[in-house]
Amino acid sequence: MFFQILSFLLDVAAGLLGGACLLRLYMQLQRVPFGNPVGRFVFALTDWIVLPLRKLLPGYKRWDVASLIAAYVFELAQFGIIALILGRVAVVPVLAFFGLIRLVISGAVGLTVVYAVLSWVNADSPMTDVIDRLAAPLLRPFRRVIPLVGGFDLSPLALLVVLQVLAMIVASLQDALIR
Repeated sequence: MFFQILSFLLDVAAGLLGGACLLRLYMQLQRVPFGNPVGRFVFALTDWIVLPLRKLLPGYKRWDVASLIAAYVFELAQFGIIALILGRVAVVPVLAFFGLIRLVISGAVGLTVVYAVLSWVNADSPMTDVIDRLAAPLLRPFRRVIPLVGGFDLSPLALLVVLQVLAMIVASLQDALIR
């Protein structure tokens, strides 16, 4: 039971901090201003690790390499602690890589769900514009193929199905590599 609790707490902490680092990277790629509440939250959560890393790892074009590496470091720490308990330290970098991919997929799922809910309630929140700008590039390929059905946009549903399939593939690959 102790191991399950520790694993859960590590997963929550790595997911929150690593996810914030990935969101910072994605917001910079999409050129979303950070003056909104989401941007300020992301900066407050990640500045302590991203800014020192940025001195060592400069960005590449529009890619904030420091944010990506920070997310990987959180995943590495999570799986490193678990591996020390279990005694399987050799597979930690691979597990952290797959953890990072799962974090990207989970973030896209969360973003899509929030976008869909905000589109239903028609909220006039400052976050609505930010969420729309972040979700639009993910939904664009589906919107080209799937027409509106009775005035409803089914592209978020299609994206969620694809993301779930990707999550299953990643889990299967991870299991195959570890065994």
